[in-house]
Amino acid sequence: MIRYLIRRILYAVPIALAVGFVCFMLVQIAPGDPINAIVPADAPGEVVEQVRRDYGLDRPLPVQFGIWLAKVAQGDLGRSLATGRTVWSDLSTAIGNTLTLAVAAALLGFTLGCVLGGLAGTFRGSLLDRVAVGAAVAGVSVPHYWLGMVLVVIFSVQLNWLPAMGAGPGGSSDWAWDWEHVQHLVLPAVTLSVIPMGIVTRTVRGIVAEIMNQEFVVALRGKGLTRRGVFLHVVKNAAPNTLAVMGLQLGYLMGGSILVETVFSWPGTGLLLNSAIFQRDLPVLQGTILVLAMFFVALNLAVDLMQTALDPRIRRA
Repeated sequence: MIRYLIRRILYAVPIALAVGFVCFMLVQIAPGDPINAIVPADAPGEVVEQVRRDYGLDRPLPVQFGIWLAKVAQGDLGRSLATGRTVWSDLSTAIGNTLTLAVAAALLGFTLGCVLGGLAGTFRGSLLDRVAVGAAVAGVSVPHYWLGMVLVVIFSVQLNWLPAMGAGPGGSSDWAWDWEHVQHLVLPAVTLSVIPMGIVTRTVRGIVAEIMNQEFVVALRGKGLTRRGVFLHVVKNAAPNTLAVMGLQLGYLMGGSILVETVFSWPGTGLLLNSAIFQRDLPVLQGTILVLAMFFVALNLAVDLMQTALDPRIRRA
């Protein structure tokens, strides 16, 4: 197991370097000049050039990438061009808020997806199966930003049951585990959980239906094993593939929540990226994208290890 872990970590190193290079280059080739976020539009040309030299933007791109990579290796993501604060100071709070939202949405979506998918796969062709499949198709088809706006209109504007904006009272960006903050979490978490719920439901249904038709399940029933015992064997065989899908969906929830966070003004990485894009704030863009990408790489590594622990055949292969 230790050798497998070391090998997987070594595989992740070149992936991390490639992701860092792609993050740097994609932001660099985007249209617009980041200096516009620092100096006024009517600034003299010599002032603009001086600021460009101060931030190292006058150097060739390979040199800029090398300097940026060396700083990142030391834990320095630079300073925001728009605010002057360190990227970590803004990013640390935003990542915590996004992780809170993503975990809440994942718990809700994965739980519903596993329950609906397991029941649909077990009772194929029944009314329950059709209802679960319909819910899954609706979940992956409805745009989540549109669903978020609909939920705001219903539960915030008309019924006035739940707040619509911010992570806490008064638009606070600091999260706390109390009822006032949890109320702000409900609508964005429900909105964000719909797509993973649909994907997990369809995945689990297909896996369970395939396993239920295999010969070992018939043999277990023939030996007189109880329904609970057969269910545990089915769950054990379905867990590795289901876990892989869940890991990918959790990564997507971390990196793909920009629209939902914008709709609900949730102070996470999505809202931070949105403001950085409009301000052409290169350090914030590069740092946020890199951290989210590294989270995705680390998550895939963790899922690989968990799959190997559940199914030793993966390690032998």
